[in-house]
Amino acid sequence: MRRGERRGAGGPRPGSPVPAGKAALEEPPDGAPAGRRSTESEVYDDGTNTFFWRAHTLTVLFILTCVLGYVTLLEETPQDTAYNTKRGIVASILVFLCFGVTQAKDGPFSRPHPAYWRFWLCVSVVYELFLIFILFQTVQDGRQFLKYVDPRLGVPLPERDYGGNCLIYDADNEADPFHNVWDKLDGFVPAHFIGWYLKTLMIRDWWTCTIVSVMFEFLEYSLEHQLPNFSECWWDHWIMDVLICNGLGIYCGMKTLKWLSLKTYKWQGLWNIPTYKGKMKRIAFQFTPYSWVRFEWKPASSLRRWLAVCGIILVFLLAELNTFYLKFVLWLPPEHSLVLLRLVFFVNVGGVAMREIYDFMDDPKPHKKLGQQAWLVAAITATELLIVVKYDPQTLTLSLPFYIAQCWTLGSVLVLTWTVWRFFLRRAGQAECDPPYRPRDITLRYKETRRQKRQSGGDQGNAGGHVDRQRSGPDNPPGPLEAEREGEGHRL
Repeated sequence: MRRGERRGAGGPRPGSPVPAGKAALEEPPDGAPAGRRSTESEVYDDGTNTFFWRAHTLTVLFILTCVLGYVTLLEETPQDTAYNTKRGIVASILVFLCFGVTQAKDGPFSRPHPAYWRFWLCVSVVYELFLIFILFQTVQDGRQFLKYVDPRLGVPLPERDYGGNCLIYDADNEADPFHNVWDKLDGFVPAHFIGWYLKTLMIRDWWTCTIVSVMFEFLEYSLEHQLPNFSECWWDHWIMDVLICNGLGIYCGMKTLKWLSLKTYKWQGLWNIPTYKGKMKRIAFQFTPYSWVRFEWKPASSLRRWLAVCGIILVFLLAELNTFYLKFVLWLPPEHSLVLLRLVFFVNVGGVAMREIYDFMDDPKPHKKLGQQAWLVAAITATELLIVVKYDPQTLTLSLPFYIAQCWTLGSVLVLTWTVWRFFLRRAGQAECDPPYRPRDITLRYKETRRQKRQSGGDQGNAGGHVDRQRSGPDNPPGPLEAEREGEGHRL
Protein backbone atom coordinates (compact mmCIF):
# COMPACT_ATOMS: atom_id res chain seq x y z
CA MET A 1 0.00 0.00 0.00
CA ARG A 2 1.32 3.42 -0.88
CA ARG A 3 2.01 6.08 1.73
CA GLY A 4 -0.84 8.54 1.91
CA GLU A 5 -3.65 6.00 1.35
CA ARG A 6 -6.38 5.89 3.90
CA ARG A 7 -6.14 3.51 6.85
CA GLY A 8 -8.52 0.59 6.67
CA ALA A 9 -11.32 0.39 9.18
CA GLY A 10 -10.95 -1.85 12.17
CA GLY A 11 -7.16 -2.07 12.23
CA PRO A 12 -5.67 -3.41 15.47
CA ARG A 13 -3.99 -1.24 18.04
CA PRO A 14 -0.26 -1.58 18.77
CA GLY A 15 0.42 -4.95 20.24
CA SER A 16 -2.87 -6.58 19.26
CA PRO A 17 -2.51 -9.97 17.54
CA VAL A 18 -2.98 -10.24 13.78
CA PRO A 19 -2.22 -13.08 11.39
CA ALA A 20 1.50 -13.61 10.97
CA GLY A 21 3.06 -12.10 7.88
CA LYS A 22 0.25 -9.61 7.29
CA ALA A 23 0.65 -5.89 7.75
CA ALA A 24 -1.62 -4.26 10.28
CA LEU A 25 -2.51 -0.61 10.15
CA GLU A 26 -2.69 1.55 13.24
CA GLU A 27 -6.21 1.99 14.53
CA PRO A 28 -7.40 5.54 15.18
CA PRO A 29 -8.26 6.57 18.75
CA ASP A 30 -11.50 5.37 20.28
CA GLY A 31 -14.42 6.99 18.53
CA ALA A 32 -12.35 8.39 15.68
CA PRO A 33 -13.39 7.87 12.08
CA ALA A 34 -12.02 4.79 10.38
CA GLY A 35 -10.31 6.77 7.63
CA ARG A 36 -6.82 8.07 8.30
CA ARG A 37 -6.29 11.80 8.03
CA SER A 38 -4.15 13.02 5.16
CA THR A 39 -1.56 14.32 7.64
CA GLU A 40 -1.03 10.90 9.22
CA SER A 41 1.69 8.51 8.20
CA GLU A 42 1.07 4.95 7.09
CA VAL A 43 1.81 2.28 9.71
CA TYR A 44 2.55 -1.41 9.25
CA ASP A 45 2.55 -3.68 12.32
CA ASP A 46 2.80 -7.46 12.42
CA GLY A 47 0.80 -7.42 15.67
CA THR A 48 3.29 -9.31 17.83
CA ASN A 49 1.88 -9.34 21.38
CA THR A 50 4.83 -10.09 23.65
CA PHE A 51 5.22 -10.01 27.43
CA PHE A 52 6.40 -6.43 27.10
CA TRP A 53 3.01 -5.27 25.80
CA ARG A 54 0.68 -7.31 28.00
CA ALA A 55 -1.13 -5.90 31.01
CA HIS A 56 0.39 -6.86 34.36
CA THR A 57 -2.29 -5.64 36.73
CA LEU A 58 -2.29 -8.75 38.96
CA THR A 59 1.50 -8.88 39.05
CA VAL A 60 1.76 -5.25 40.14
CA LEU A 61 -0.98 -5.76 42.74
CA PHE A 62 0.81 -8.82 44.16
CA ILE A 63 4.18 -7.05 44.38
CA LEU A 64 2.61 -3.96 45.94
CA THR A 65 0.80 -6.06 48.55
CA CYS A 66 4.01 -7.92 49.40
CA VAL A 67 5.93 -4.66 49.88
CA LEU A 68 3.24 -3.19 52.12
CA GLY A 69 3.04 -6.44 54.07
CA TYR A 70 6.81 -6.42 54.59
CA VAL A 71 6.74 -2.84 55.88
CA THR A 72 3.82 -3.58 58.18
CA LEU A 73 4.88 -6.94 59.63
CA LEU A 74 8.66 -7.07 59.48
CA GLU A 75 9.81 -3.47 59.84
CA GLU A 76 9.79 -1.61 63.10
CA THR A 77 8.11 1.76 62.80
CA PRO A 78 10.47 4.62 63.78
CA GLN A 79 9.40 7.04 66.51
CA ASP A 80 10.28 10.09 64.42
CA THR A 81 7.00 11.82 63.54
CA ALA A 82 8.47 13.98 60.77
CA TYR A 83 10.19 10.99 59.17
CA ASN A 84 7.00 8.89 59.31
CA THR A 85 5.00 11.73 57.79
CA LYS A 86 7.40 12.06 54.86
CA ARG A 87 7.51 8.31 54.41
CA GLY A 88 3.73 7.97 54.48
CA ILE A 89 3.25 10.73 51.90
CA VAL A 90 5.85 9.19 49.58
CA ALA A 91 4.28 5.73 49.96
CA SER A 92 0.83 7.11 49.20
CA ILE A 93 2.13 8.79 46.05
CA LEU A 94 3.86 5.58 44.93
CA VAL A 95 0.71 3.51 45.43
CA PHE A 96 -1.27 6.04 43.40
CA LEU A 97 1.35 5.91 40.63
CA CYS A 98 1.18 2.11 40.58
CA PHE A 99 -2.59 2.26 40.23
CA GLY A 100 -2.40 4.89 37.49
CA VAL A 101 0.29 3.13 35.48
CA THR A 102 -1.74 -0.07 35.34
CA GLN A 103 -5.31 1.27 35.22
CA ALA A 104 -5.32 4.81 33.76
CA LYS A 105 -6.65 5.51 30.28
CA ASP A 106 -4.13 5.39 27.43
CA GLY A 107 -3.24 8.60 25.65
CA PRO A 108 -2.35 9.21 22.00
CA PHE A 109 1.27 8.00 22.37
CA SER A 110 2.34 4.36 22.67
CA ARG A 111 6.15 4.49 22.48
CA PRO A 112 8.34 3.54 24.19
CA HIS A 113 5.41 2.07 26.15
CA PRO A 114 1.89 3.26 27.02
CA ALA A 115 2.70 2.79 30.72
CA TYR A 116 5.37 5.49 30.42
CA TRP A 117 2.80 8.09 29.38
CA ARG A 118 0.31 6.86 31.99
CA PHE A 119 3.03 7.42 34.58
CA TRP A 120 3.46 11.05 33.55
CA LEU A 121 -0.31 11.53 33.56
CA CYS A 122 -0.39 10.42 37.19
CA VAL A 123 2.61 12.64 37.98
CA SER A 124 0.58 15.52 36.55
CA VAL A 125 -2.20 14.78 39.04
CA VAL A 126 0.29 14.63 41.94
CA TYR A 127 1.94 17.89 40.88
CA GLU A 128 -1.42 19.66 40.56
CA LEU A 129 -2.41 18.48 44.05
CA PHE A 130 0.93 19.70 45.41
CA LEU A 131 0.38 23.13 43.82
CA ILE A 132 -3.12 23.34 45.29
CA PHE A 133 -1.71 22.51 48.74
CA ILE A 134 0.88 25.29 48.38
CA LEU A 135 -1.85 27.66 47.17
CA PHE A 136 -3.86 27.18 50.38
CA GLN A 137 -0.92 27.97 52.68
CA THR A 138 0.17 31.35 53.93
CA VAL A 139 3.11 32.89 52.11
CA GLN A 140 5.54 32.19 54.96
CA ASP A 141 4.29 28.63 55.56
CA GLY A 142 4.37 27.81 51.87
CA ARG A 143 7.99 28.91 51.52
CA GLN A 144 9.03 27.14 54.71
CA PHE A 145 7.20 23.97 53.69
CA LEU A 146 9.76 23.49 50.94
CA LYS A 147 12.32 22.93 53.69
CA TYR A 148 10.78 19.46 54.11
CA VAL A 149 11.79 18.81 50.50
CA ASP A 150 15.23 20.38 50.83
CA PRO A 151 16.50 22.00 54.07
CA ARG A 152 18.48 24.52 52.00
CA LEU A 153 15.29 26.11 50.68
CA GLY A 154 13.17 28.75 52.36
CA VAL A 155 15.91 31.39 52.24
CA PRO A 156 15.61 34.62 50.18
CA LEU A 157 17.82 34.51 47.11
CA PRO A 158 19.30 37.49 45.25
CA GLU A 159 18.37 37.70 41.58
CA ARG A 160 21.22 37.90 39.10
CA ASP A 161 21.21 40.92 36.81
CA TYR A 162 22.04 39.96 33.24
CA GLY A 163 22.20 43.57 32.08
CA GLY A 164 24.99 45.77 33.31
CA ASN A 165 27.80 46.31 30.85
CA CYS A 166 26.44 45.47 27.39
CA LEU A 167 29.55 46.18 25.34
CA ILE A 168 30.36 43.26 23.06
CA TYR A 169 33.95 44.48 22.76
CA ASP A 170 35.22 46.16 25.92
CA ALA A 171 38.35 48.08 24.93
CA ASP A 172 39.04 49.01 28.55
CA ASN A 173 39.65 45.36 29.40
CA GLU A 174 42.84 44.57 27.52
CA ALA A 175 43.20 41.10 28.99
CA ASP A 176 39.85 39.89 27.63
CA PRO A 177 37.83 42.48 25.67
CA PHE A 178 35.05 39.91 25.02
CA HIS A 179 34.56 39.11 28.68
CA ASN A 180 30.91 40.27 28.57
CA VAL A 181 30.13 37.64 25.94
CA TRP A 182 31.90 34.87 27.85
CA ASP A 183 30.00 35.80 31.02
CA LYS A 184 26.70 35.15 29.26
CA LEU A 185 27.78 31.72 28.00
CA ASP A 186 26.57 29.76 31.01
CA GLY A 187 24.55 26.57 31.37
CA PHE A 188 21.40 28.29 30.15
CA VAL A 189 22.73 28.48 26.58
CA PRO A 190 22.48 24.71 25.88
CA ALA A 191 19.29 24.65 27.94
CA HIS A 192 17.74 27.23 25.58
CA PHE A 193 18.76 25.21 22.52
CA ILE A 194 17.52 21.87 23.89
CA GLY A 195 14.33 23.47 25.18
CA TRP A 196 13.40 24.99 21.84
CA TYR A 197 14.33 21.82 19.99
CA LEU A 198 11.83 19.91 22.13
CA LYS A 199 9.21 22.67 21.91
CA THR A 200 9.41 22.47 18.13
CA LEU A 201 8.72 18.73 18.33
CA MET A 202 5.66 19.55 20.44
CA ILE A 203 4.20 22.40 18.35
CA ARG A 204 5.36 21.07 14.94
CA ASP A 205 5.03 24.44 13.25
CA TRP A 206 7.81 26.92 12.43
CA TRP A 207 5.66 30.04 12.49
CA THR A 208 4.11 29.31 15.87
CA CYS A 209 7.49 28.49 17.43
CA THR A 210 9.02 31.69 16.06
CA ILE A 211 6.13 33.80 17.31
CA VAL A 212 6.42 32.31 20.81
CA SER A 213 10.20 32.84 20.80
CA VAL A 214 9.98 36.50 19.75
CA MET A 215 6.99 37.23 21.98
CA PHE A 216 8.82 35.96 25.05
CA GLU A 217 11.70 38.34 24.40
CA PHE A 218 9.20 41.21 24.24
CA LEU A 219 7.77 39.99 27.54
CA GLU A 220 11.24 40.07 29.07
CA TYR A 221 11.64 43.66 27.89
CA SER A 222 8.25 44.55 29.34
CA LEU A 223 8.67 42.87 32.74
CA GLU A 224 12.28 43.64 33.57
CA HIS A 225 11.03 46.25 36.06
CA GLN A 226 9.43 43.36 38.02
CA LEU A 227 12.13 40.68 37.80
CA PRO A 228 15.75 41.90 37.62
CA ASN A 229 16.95 38.79 35.77
CA PHE A 230 14.78 39.77 32.79
CA SER A 231 17.17 42.68 32.25
CA GLU A 232 19.50 41.50 29.50
CA CYS A 233 21.63 43.15 26.86
CA TRP A 234 20.08 43.71 23.45
CA TRP A 235 22.44 41.25 21.80
CA ASP A 236 21.66 38.70 24.50
CA HIS A 237 17.95 38.99 23.63
CA TRP A 238 18.07 38.97 19.84
CA ILE A 239 21.38 37.38 18.86
CA MET A 240 22.13 34.78 21.52
CA ASP A 241 18.53 33.89 22.37
CA VAL A 242 16.34 34.40 19.29
CA LEU A 243 18.85 33.80 16.49
CA ILE A 244 21.39 31.36 17.91
CA CYS A 245 19.85 29.31 20.74
CA ASN A 246 16.15 29.44 19.89
CA GLY A 247 16.60 29.72 16.14
CA LEU A 248 19.05 26.82 15.93
CA GLY A 249 16.84 24.70 18.17
CA ILE A 250 13.79 25.42 15.99
CA TYR A 251 15.80 24.66 12.81
CA CYS A 252 17.02 21.31 14.15
CA GLY A 253 13.53 20.52 15.38
CA MET A 254 12.01 21.20 11.95
CA LYS A 255 14.62 18.94 10.33
CA THR A 256 13.70 16.18 12.78
CA LEU A 257 10.01 16.69 12.03
CA LYS A 258 10.70 16.34 8.32
CA TRP A 259 12.56 13.09 8.91
CA LEU A 260 9.76 11.75 11.12
CA SER A 261 7.12 12.63 8.52
CA LEU A 262 9.02 10.82 5.75
CA LYS A 263 10.03 7.81 7.84
CA THR A 264 8.48 4.42 7.07
CA TYR A 265 6.68 3.08 10.13
CA LYS A 266 6.95 -0.67 9.74
CA TRP A 267 7.09 -2.62 12.99
CA GLN A 268 8.04 -6.23 13.60
CA GLY A 269 8.32 -8.23 16.78
CA LEU A 270 11.87 -8.46 18.11
CA TRP A 271 11.96 -12.26 17.80
CA ASN A 272 10.67 -12.11 14.24
CA ILE A 273 13.81 -10.26 13.09
CA PRO A 274 16.52 -12.75 12.05
CA THR A 275 19.71 -10.64 12.34
CA TYR A 276 21.33 -9.18 15.45
CA LYS A 277 21.78 -5.86 13.67
CA GLY A 278 18.09 -5.76 12.91
CA LYS A 279 17.26 -6.56 16.54
CA MET A 280 19.46 -3.73 17.83
CA LYS A 281 17.92 -1.33 15.31
CA ARG A 282 14.45 -2.41 16.41
CA ILE A 283 15.33 -1.76 20.07
CA ALA A 284 16.59 1.72 19.21
CA PHE A 285 13.47 2.52 17.17
CA GLN A 286 11.32 1.53 20.13
CA PHE A 287 12.09 5.02 21.46
CA THR A 288 10.77 6.71 18.30
CA PRO A 289 7.06 7.39 17.58
CA TYR A 290 4.81 4.52 16.58
CA SER A 291 3.32 6.74 13.87
CA TRP A 292 3.44 10.41 12.96
CA VAL A 293 0.87 13.14 12.46
CA ARG A 294 1.86 16.35 10.72
CA PHE A 295 0.24 19.31 12.44
CA GLU A 296 -1.53 21.79 10.18
CA TRP A 297 -2.81 24.46 12.52
CA LYS A 298 -4.28 26.76 9.79
CA PRO A 299 -5.10 29.59 12.24
CA ALA A 300 -6.68 31.81 9.57
CA SER A 301 -9.08 29.14 8.31
CA SER A 302 -11.76 29.74 10.96
CA LEU A 303 -12.39 31.81 14.06
CA ARG A 304 -12.35 28.68 16.22
CA ARG A 305 -8.87 27.68 15.07
CA TRP A 306 -7.61 31.26 15.30
CA LEU A 307 -8.73 31.56 18.93
CA ALA A 308 -7.32 28.10 19.70
CA VAL A 309 -3.88 28.94 18.29
CA CYS A 310 -3.87 32.26 20.17
CA GLY A 311 -4.76 30.35 23.33
CA ILE A 312 -1.92 27.87 22.76
CA ILE A 313 0.57 30.72 22.34
CA LEU A 314 -0.77 32.39 25.49
CA VAL A 315 -0.46 29.21 27.58
CA PHE A 316 3.08 28.61 26.29
CA LEU A 317 4.13 32.14 27.22
CA LEU A 318 2.44 31.88 30.60
CA ALA A 319 4.19 28.59 31.37
CA GLU A 320 7.52 30.20 30.45
CA LEU A 321 6.86 33.17 32.72
CA ASN A 322 5.76 30.88 35.56
CA THR A 323 9.22 29.33 35.52
CA PHE A 324 10.82 32.64 36.50
CA TYR A 325 8.10 33.94 38.79
CA LEU A 326 7.83 30.69 40.77
CA LYS A 327 11.56 30.79 41.44
CA PHE A 328 11.17 34.38 42.59
CA VAL A 329 8.19 33.94 44.94
CA LEU A 330 9.16 30.49 46.35
CA TRP A 331 12.85 31.36 46.73
CA LEU A 332 14.15 28.59 44.48
CA PRO A 333 17.69 29.01 43.12
CA PRO A 334 17.88 28.58 39.32
CA GLU A 335 20.22 25.59 39.61
CA HIS A 336 18.04 23.68 42.09
CA SER A 337 16.87 20.20 41.13
CA LEU A 338 13.18 21.14 41.57
CA VAL A 339 13.50 23.69 38.75
CA LEU A 340 15.06 21.05 36.49
CA LEU A 341 12.43 18.47 37.44
CA ARG A 342 9.67 20.89 36.53
CA LEU A 343 11.20 21.42 33.08
CA VAL A 344 11.57 17.65 32.57
CA PHE A 345 7.94 17.25 33.62
CA PHE A 346 6.69 19.77 31.05
CA VAL A 347 8.82 18.20 28.33
CA ASN A 348 7.11 14.85 28.87
CA VAL A 349 3.54 16.08 29.28
CA GLY A 350 3.71 18.92 26.75
CA GLY A 351 3.93 16.70 23.70
CA VAL A 352 0.91 14.63 24.74
CA ALA A 353 -1.08 17.76 25.57
CA MET A 354 -0.33 19.34 22.18
CA ARG A 355 -1.39 16.18 20.35
CA GLU A 356 -4.66 16.06 22.29
CA ILE A 357 -5.31 19.74 21.59
CA TYR A 358 -4.64 19.22 17.87
CA ASP A 359 -6.98 16.23 17.74
CA PHE A 360 -9.65 18.26 19.54
CA MET A 361 -9.26 21.11 17.03
CA ASP A 362 -8.77 19.07 13.87
CA ASP A 363 -11.53 16.52 14.34
CA PRO A 364 -14.00 17.71 16.98
CA LYS A 365 -16.66 15.05 16.33
CA PRO A 366 -14.81 12.00 17.75
CA HIS A 367 -12.90 14.15 20.26
CA LYS A 368 -15.86 15.82 21.92
CA LYS A 369 -13.92 16.68 25.06
CA LEU A 370 -10.43 17.95 25.68
CA GLY A 371 -7.86 15.26 26.39
CA GLN A 372 -6.96 14.42 29.97
CA GLN A 373 -3.31 15.49 29.73
CA ALA A 374 -4.17 18.76 27.99
CA TRP A 375 -6.74 19.48 30.70
CA LEU A 376 -4.18 18.88 33.44
CA VAL A 377 -1.51 21.02 31.77
CA ALA A 378 -3.95 23.92 31.50
CA ALA A 379 -4.98 23.47 35.15
CA ILE A 380 -1.34 23.33 36.29
CA THR A 381 -0.44 26.48 34.38
CA ALA A 382 -3.39 28.35 35.87
CA THR A 383 -2.61 27.12 39.41
CA GLU A 384 1.03 28.20 39.12
CA LEU A 385 -0.15 31.65 38.07
CA LEU A 386 -2.48 31.84 41.08
CA ILE A 387 0.40 30.94 43.41
CA VAL A 388 2.48 33.76 41.95
CA VAL A 389 -0.40 36.20 42.32
CA LYS A 390 -1.01 35.22 45.95
CA TYR A 391 2.60 35.04 47.10
CA ASP A 392 3.82 38.35 45.67
CA PRO A 393 1.01 40.63 44.49
CA GLN A 394 3.19 43.69 45.03
CA THR A 395 5.59 42.65 42.29
CA LEU A 396 2.85 41.78 39.80
CA THR A 397 1.00 45.04 40.37
CA LEU A 398 4.00 47.19 39.51
CA SER A 399 2.67 49.27 36.65
CA LEU A 400 4.19 48.98 33.21
CA PRO A 401 6.21 51.90 31.92
CA PHE A 402 4.04 54.18 29.80
CA TYR A 403 5.75 53.48 26.47
CA ILE A 404 5.57 49.70 27.07
CA ALA A 405 1.87 49.92 27.92
CA GLN A 406 1.31 51.90 24.73
CA CYS A 407 3.09 49.25 22.64
CA TRP A 408 1.04 46.39 24.09
CA THR A 409 -2.18 48.37 23.68
CA LEU A 410 -1.38 49.09 20.04
CA GLY A 411 -0.50 45.45 19.38
CA SER A 412 -3.72 44.23 21.02
CA VAL A 413 -5.82 46.67 18.99
CA LEU A 414 -4.16 45.54 15.75
CA VAL A 415 -4.76 41.87 16.51
CA LEU A 416 -8.38 42.53 17.47
CA THR A 417 -8.95 44.65 14.36
CA TRP A 418 -7.50 41.96 12.09
CA THR A 419 -9.67 39.33 13.79
CA VAL A 420 -12.86 41.31 13.22
CA TRP A 421 -11.93 42.05 9.60
CA ARG A 422 -10.84 38.51 8.77
CA PHE A 423 -13.65 36.52 10.34
CA PHE A 424 -16.60 38.93 10.28
CA LEU A 425 -16.34 41.79 7.80
CA ARG A 426 -14.49 39.95 5.03
CA ARG A 427 -16.67 36.86 5.20
CA ALA A 428 -19.84 38.94 5.33
CA GLY A 429 -18.75 40.71 2.13
CA GLN A 430 -17.99 37.41 0.44
CA ALA A 431 -21.37 36.00 1.42
CA GLU A 432 -23.15 38.95 -0.22
CA CYS A 433 -21.15 38.74 -3.42
CA ASP A 434 -21.15 34.98 -3.91
CA PRO A 435 -24.33 33.40 -5.37
CA PRO A 436 -25.95 30.57 -3.45
CA TYR A 437 -24.43 27.21 -4.21
CA ARG A 438 -26.37 25.20 -6.79
CA PRO A 439 -24.78 22.31 -8.65
CA ARG A 440 -24.94 22.74 -12.40
CA ASP A 441 -24.80 19.08 -13.30
CA ILE A 442 -28.13 17.23 -13.07
CA THR A 443 -26.45 14.23 -11.45
CA LEU A 444 -24.97 16.38 -8.72
CA ARG A 445 -28.37 17.98 -8.09
CA TYR A 446 -29.94 14.56 -7.91
CA LYS A 447 -27.39 13.34 -5.36
CA GLU A 448 -27.74 16.55 -3.35
CA THR A 449 -31.52 16.07 -3.22
CA ARG A 450 -31.13 12.50 -2.01
CA ARG A 451 -28.66 13.60 0.66
CA GLN A 452 -31.06 16.28 1.92
CA LYS A 453 -33.93 13.80 2.07
CA ARG A 454 -31.84 11.40 4.14
CA GLN A 455 -30.90 14.16 6.57
CA SER A 456 -34.49 15.39 6.92
CA GLY A 457 -35.37 12.43 9.15
CA GLY A 458 -37.48 10.44 6.73
CA ASP A 459 -37.27 6.76 6.05
CA GLN A 460 -33.48 6.50 5.77
CA GLY A 461 -33.43 2.77 5.27
CA ASN A 462 -35.49 2.84 2.07
CA ALA A 463 -34.59 6.28 0.76
CA GLY A 464 -31.67 5.08 -1.39
CA GLY A 465 -33.51 2.38 -3.33
CA HIS A 466 -36.99 3.92 -3.39
CA VAL A 467 -36.00 6.95 -5.46
CA ASP A 468 -34.37 4.84 -8.16
CA ARG A 469 -37.34 2.47 -8.40
CA GLN A 470 -39.95 5.22 -8.82
CA ARG A 471 -41.90 5.22 -12.06
CA SER A 472 -41.40 8.37 -14.06
CA GLY A 473 -44.35 10.48 -14.97
CA PRO A 474 -45.27 14.04 -15.86
CA ASP A 475 -44.84 15.15 -12.23
CA ASN A 476 -41.94 12.84 -11.56
CA PRO A 477 -39.24 13.19 -14.19
CA PRO A 478 -36.83 10.27 -14.51
CA GLY A 479 -33.58 10.42 -12.59
CA PRO A 480 -30.20 10.18 -14.25
CA LEU A 481 -29.95 6.40 -13.80
CA GLU A 482 -33.41 5.80 -15.25
CA ALA A 483 -32.73 8.12 -18.15
CA GLU A 484 -29.55 6.25 -18.89
CA ARG A 485 -31.33 2.88 -18.76
CA GLU A 486 -34.12 4.14 -21.05
CA GLY A 487 -31.48 5.40 -23.48
CA GLU A 488 -29.82 2.01 -23.51
CA GLY A 489 -33.20 0.38 -24.16
CA HIS A 490 -33.85 2.63 -27.16
CA ARG A 491 -30.42 1.83 -28.53
CA LEU A 492 -31.07 -1.89 -28.22
